[in-house]
Amino acid sequence: CDRDTLRAAFGREGVVSSVRVRLQSPALYDAFEAFVEKDKQLGLEAFRETEYYNKQSEGMAKFVVVLGQMIAMFFSIGAMIGAMITMHASVADREREIGTLRALGFSRAGILFSFLLESLMLAVAGGAVGALASMVMGFVRFSMINFQSWSEMVFTFEPHPRIVLSALINAAMMGLFGGFLPAVRAARVSPVRAMRG
Repeated sequence: CDRDTLRAAFGREGVVSSVRVRLQSPALYDAFEAFVEKDKQLGLEAFRETEYYNKQSEGMAKFVVVLGQMIAMFFSIGAMIGAMITMHASVADREREIGTLRALGFSRAGILFSFLLESLMLAVAGGAVGALASMVMGFVRFSMINFQSWSEMVFTFEPHPRIVLSALINAAMMGLFGGFLPAVRAARVSPVRAMRG
């Protein structure tokens, strides 16, 4: 539609929110930026297109990051509770075996270490499966509306070795925290009571 009609419809007569300029060469950008920002009548700032869109999406990107961190925290707590329940069940099922090991001379520290190691290995294996499954997310695109510019933004998950390593380390920590109390319980099993039960 006509530019002046559009301005009148939105009540923005004489106002330009953005102007897109294509220069003959990228090397001319610095001189163009100095020219635009020196002319106070224009009242415009010059940005490269990538920088402009980065600034437009900053608020939404922060929202998505905070939301993702909150979801990850709740899932982490759930994973630790799941690991704890699984390891408590494992200790309850193997009380006789633990009592036999204690009767044979295994120390409490050795039993504690073996259950912590089992919890750690299960958590790292689960983390590895999750990291492999997350590679598929590279093909998924999420779109959202940017309420500052009323334009659509598309987010993708790009797996990076640092992210995968961080996920595996977090999985190991969740396994250790989730398996600690059951491992302590296993280390405190009385050999005599376990053999009788």
